[in-house]
Amino acid sequence: MDFLKTLFIMITSLITGIFADKSEIAHRPADAVAKQTLYDFKVKSLVGDKTVDLSQYKGKKVVILNVASKCGYTKQYADWEKFNKEHGDKVVVLGFPSNNFGGQEPGTSEEIATFCSATYGVTFPMFEKVEVKGENKAPLYKWLSSKDLNGWNDKEPTWNFCKYVINEKGELTDFFASKILPTDAEFLKAVGI
Repeated sequence: MDFLKTLFIMITSLITGIFADKSEIAHRPADAVAKQTLYDFKVKSLVGDKTVDLSQYKGKKVVILNVASKCGYTKQYADWEKFNKEHGDKVVVLGFPSNNFGGQEPGTSEEIATFCSATYGVTFPMFEKVEVKGENKAPLYKWLSSKDLNGWNDKEPTWNFCKYVINEKGELTDFFASKILPTDAEFLKAVGI
């Protein structure tokens, strides 16, 4: 019975991911007032168990991605690494592995780090695996997906490789669904490129 339940969840998650709407984009209204900013959070590095204070990114735009190694969108690692190499001086990319969608990130921290480095040459900062939706979501993702905290957005990630854009003041400004690439015009406009 557990196998059938797991299979059903995986198939349902896969179908949801395949048909995720590329037009699923949200932008911060001008009158939004946040209780917190990105700079209020500390997270753990993927390797080395170091605490990273996200206030170190003050003055830069930041893109936060929920990532997975066994997803149809995993190839986006290459796109994001290219974006990081070309625009990392202006926009910081931060990756957060998550196993919330179809069990597509089952690896340990070391396995994820090795996969990202060996397969895609990822050099942008990666952090420990976290929950990005549901009751146990990480504090950072609670902020990203709670209008009460960020001032306007209630969207949790709908699948792997959703993007949250943060401005130079640490405010959440945009949400982009999985299918949006770093080369898409609307994304580039949101990050000022």
